[in-house]
Amino acid sequence: MIRPDRLTEHLIGLLRIPSTSRKEGAVAARLAEDLRALGATVAFDAAGAAVGGEVGNCIARLPGTVAGAPPLLLNAHMDNVPGGTGAVVRDAGLLRSDGRGILGADDKAGCAAIVEALRAAVEGGVPRGDVEVVFTICEEVGLQGAHHLDPQGLRAKEALVLDGDLPGKVVTASPSADRLEVRVHGREAHAGLRPDQGINAIRVAAEAIAAMHLGRLDEETTASVGTIEGGSAVNVVPGLVRVRAEARSHDEGKLAAQVAHMRGCFEAAAARHTVTVDGTRHEARVEVEVTRQYSRMAVPADARLGGLLREAGRRVGVEVRTHRTGGGLDANVFNALGIQAVAIGCGQRAIHTPEEHCVLADVAAAAALTLEVLRLNAGG
Repeated sequence: MIRPDRLTEHLIGLLRIPSTSRKEGAVAARLAEDLRALGATVAFDAAGAAVGGEVGNCIARLPGTVAGAPPLLLNAHMDNVPGGTGAVVRDAGLLRSDGRGILGADDKAGCAAIVEALRAAVEGGVPRGDVEVVFTICEEVGLQGAHHLDPQGLRAKEALVLDGDLPGKVVTASPSADRLEVRVHGREAHAGLRPDQGINAIRVAAEAIAAMHLGRLDEETTASVGTIEGGSAVNVVPGLVRVRAEARSHDEGKLAAQVAHMRGCFEAAAARHTVTVDGTRHEARVEVEVTRQYSRMAVPADARLGGLLREAGRRVGVEVRTHRTGGGLDANVFNALGIQAVAIGCGQRAIHTPEEHCVLADVAAAAALTLEVLRLNAGG
């Protein structure tokens, strides 16, 4: 009942609409139109205003056909990382960019698969409970759209998130993530006349970063320094550097230890740098602000939604296996809100790069899985 050609054309249309984070207005309008055409009620929440964006999360409700069937929430995000050109090349079962930028299938492939599953359900009279659809904004910048979602109006206690590569890869666990915003304070001085009166903040930051354990630390934990900026001119000893870093782990104790380690590296490096000028001692110092980006999710292996997915996979010919990821998903936030959520892939490959492409057969398989889950959720 899934129509792959229609799904492909719809996806191409979405990919041609620019939608970087906070600028999802045009693609949101297109998706809202698609959902209303199916008989869904559509509204937008206040998340856009909260994050300084064009539009809020798109929240739709499609009435069910089976009384008493539990409602189910379907989710994908509308934003993509910067660098898209809107150029889409179709090539032997794939969609890809023209090489000048990203494609943006992360996560428009998920949006298109959800719409196609709902189209097939409505056209085919597939038994279903009420369906709630949440197309989020700003997933790529810390899951901000989901964080600002008001769950009070949602009835569903289970959610299927479409975001990833293989449709049979069911993500049931992902880590907690903390972000570090660090300000390293040195002391400015003329780099040619009085360098001995300055404290080079870039050097302090470099020493701290060089001492850190970064990358993949174990099977559960990773850490990275993402950006560093500072200084004013090459002839001035830099007095301020800003560093942004992160740590992730499936284990809260390991995450806390890694964050403490990274903080300690900055503090130890600063403690090694002092200078005395005209009898006054100056010391390097650091300010470290740690914020939680999202908290870990760990859906039990025997969760009902996992069982529905396994049976749906058997019926549509997709091998379903559970998977633990190192990335964050809107599913993290839904689980924190008390809505048990798992994620399936929808054809994305090499995301966030000019080599990004989308496997059309996998997008169609994700739509078919979603459709079958709707049927099974209603007792079919």
